[in-house]
Amino acid sequence: MKIRKNDEVLVIRGDDRGRRGKVLTSLRETDSLLVDGVNIHKRHTKARPNVRQAGIIDKVLPMHISNVMLICSKCHEPTRVGFRVLDDGSKVRICKRCDEVID
Repeated sequence: MKIRKNDEVLVIRGDDRGRRGKVLTSLRETDSLLVDGVNIHKRHTKARPNVRQAGIIDKVLPMHISNVMLICSKCHEPTRVGFRVLDDGSKVRICKRCDEVID
């Protein structure tokens, strides 16, 4: 996947468009991401024994990877991601905007 855990992303589609957040988890099976502070929905839970909380709970739901763009750590702009093989044989991600290595 081009976007990984702990990357900063910008939401480009949906109700949270324009918000930035840190990727908590990437779900490869569904090409989805859990982004901190984005795509939060209310979950109503019933009181049960051994359950930590009852009532209305805010829950972060996954969003598709096509709805976010990676924020480059060098130029701090949303960018597309490319790959390059370095001289030592390692494959790294690059920013398509400033052509710098992201990893």
